[in-house]
Amino acid sequence: MIKELKAFLFRGNVLDLAVGMVIGAAFTAIVSSLVADIITPLIGLLFGTPDFSGIKLFDSLMIGNFINAVVSFLIVGTVLFFVMKAANMAMPKKKEEEPAPAGPSEIDLLQDILAELKNK
Repeated sequence: MIKELKAFLFRGNVLDLAVGMVIGAAFTAIVSSLVADIITPLIGLLFGTPDFSGIKLFDSLMIGNFINAVVSFLIVGTVLFFVMKAANMAMPKKKEEEPAPAGPSEIDLLQDILAELKNK
């Protein structure tokens, strides 16, 4: 049982997933800081205070917090899009391999077989 557990834990997929989760958490902190400390204050300078938490509907529904969450999501998504776009441009491009030349088609092969049969 311990051997199976060790084999499971140290498979490549599990380790890749663990590394991806740790890097994802660290990257989340970077993007969150970028949005909270740079992008949101810039939006505040341009459009006023970007805080909708005071908005209420029927004096009981606090939809302002929901609007804040949606706006934050849109900002994070936009920033993440541009960060990934820049990262993809910085990565070296892989050369596309030329496809191997195709062999004869099925029709060509069948015609060759028919010709051989006629010769016999």
